[in-house]
Amino acid sequence: MSGDGQGRKHWFDDEAGPVVRPYAMTRGRTTSPAQHRLDLIAVVVTEPDAGDPETDPTLSPEHVEIVGLCRDEPQSVAELAAELDLPTGVVRVLIGDLVHTELVHVTRPVPPAELPDESILRDVINGLRAL
Repeated sequence: MSGDGQGRKHWFDDEAGPVVRPYAMTRGRTTSPAQHRLDLIAVVVTEPDAGDPETDPTLSPEHVEIVGLCRDEPQSVAELAAELDLPTGVVRVLIGDLVHTELVHVTRPVPPAELPDESILRDVINGLRAL
């Protein structure tokens, strides 16, 4: 490791202070029980009866921030990762923790293959106009 002449190692940023590795936020975990459902477009929604996450000593500030962001408006996993400036893998583990503690739930957008065909919708609209 290189120093800066004052004994500091490269893991120390003069402006930001000590750099924390992302896996430290997840306590070294790289997966969570709910991770199989957490692709980039999965939508995270705060449970309506969720209490104040700040009162739970097992939750990190990042957990609390995820609950707050999703309370204002449902967010996709990708949006949360961008907003928190964290790797997607870390955000997935944190969301998995929140699903486990029942503070949030994850929904799936409707796959495009399951959406009605545009021509069917036009036929329905034309049929309604004919009434």
